[in-house]
Parts: sequence; structure tokens; C-alpha cells
Amino acid sequence: MNHEEIRDLAAMYALGGLDGDDRVRFESLLRSGDPDATSALKEFESSLVSLATESAEPPPPSVKVALMSRIADEAGRQPSPAVVTPLRPRRAFWPVVWAAALAAGIAAITVGLSVSSNYEKRLQALSGEAAALKADIDRERAFIAMLRDPSTEIVALAGLKPAPEARARMFWNEQSGGYFSAAGLPVPPSGKTYQLWAITGKNAPVSAGVFDVDAKGAGGLRVPPLAGVQKVDVFAVTLEPAGGLPAPSGQIYLAGKS
Repeated sequence: MNHEEIRDLAAMYALGGLDGDDRVRFESLLRSGDPDATSALKEFESSLVSLATESAEPPPPSVKVALMSRIADEAGRQPSPAVVTPLRPRRAFWPVVWAAALAAGIAAITVGLSVSSNYEKRLQALSGEAAALKADIDRERAFIAMLRDPSTEIVALAGLKPAPEARARMFWNEQSGGYFSAAGLPVPPSGKTYQLWAITGKNAPVSAGVFDVDAKGAGGLRVPPLAGVQKVDVFAVTLEPAGGLPAPSGQIYLAGKS
């Protein structure tokens, strides 16, 4: 396990929410004296204690004054040792005790809700990170599978007059689509975007998608299979209004034959 995995297990262990194989693995690390596991658990336990201390609020000073007054009053009324008579609790004493207990209970509930809320937020964050990581892995697997396909073409696009230093590459497969990446393109003016086109014979160009570039002129996009397009003869990039157009209208910045 890496450092982040150990910290996640330590957090759940400190909250009492770790069970099953994860609990066995983490307790094994503790028994072996693993420094990451030991320090992470101490850190989270310390944080929980601090949180409880900060969140719990003592009863108002008036409660303490009233309580001490009642105790002193009862002590003054105690009989002499010769005659020992059990004291009857004053009725007003118990509401004070219940008020103090209620305040402590509310503080404990507040701490519990705060810890639970933080725990739920962490779980949601971890769930989002896991989903993003799975999506990245799926894209990488699809790209590797496409590269292994003998029918996949690699098309190099060269920069034309508007951007002679620009370069691009298209990994294209008729069945699964492709991946396009470019570098060295100028940042388009406001309201403009780059659009990739697939050209086959004398047929009208087919839009393969629009993309933007970063400050260094790099950009790209995932191209899905193009309906009705068999063999692509030329891939080209033009500058078009934001959102793209059904047919190219701007200057050609990149072009390459397959």
C-alpha cells in the first residue's frame, strides 16, 4: 500500500468504520510497527480529540453558580452527627443537573455530526477520484487496443502558411475512430476554434470535431467513428467560429494525407 492508501485506512480505523480485510491489513501494519500506519493513526486520533474539545461548549457560568449554591445550601442544612437524617433532594437541584447533562449531550452530538459530515465528504471525494481514474484507464486501454489493430493508420499533419511550425498526428481506425493531437498552433482569437475535417475523395469534408489549444499551442481530441466514412484520404484543420460549422470556411492550418 502507498502512503495515501494507509492514511485512508487510518482515518476509517480511527472513526471505527474499518472492517473486513481492510481492518485485518491495517492492524497487521500496526502490529509490525509500520511508521506510516502508526503516525497516521496517531494524527487522526489526535484530530478527533481536538475536534471534540473545540466543538464541545461548557454550560453557561450561571449553571455552575446555581449548582454550587445548591450544594452549599444543602451542606448548611445537614443535621448534627448525633441525629443523622437522610437529606431529601431539593426539587430545584435536578433541573440544573439535567441542564448540564443536556448541554454535554448536545456537544457530543455536535462533534459526532461534524466528524460524520467530514467523513462523508472524504468518501464522496474518493469516489469521484476513483471514477476519474477508471475513466482514464478505460481511455488508455482503448487507445492501446487501437494501436495494436493492424488496420490503424498513423497520419502526420504538417503546418501550412498560417502556422508553418505547427505539427499534428492522427491515429485513425475506421471501426473505432481515432485520437488527434496537435502542437505549435497559435492561440485562436476570441470566438474562434479549431475544427478537424476528414476528406474522402470528392465527397464533402466531414467534421471530426472541434478543439482548443493551451498557451503553448497544444491540443487534441478523441474522434468517434464517422458515419458513412470509409477510407479517409486527407485530414485537415481549419479555424472556424466557436462551436464549428457544417463545412469548412476558414484558413487551413494543418493537413496530412493517409
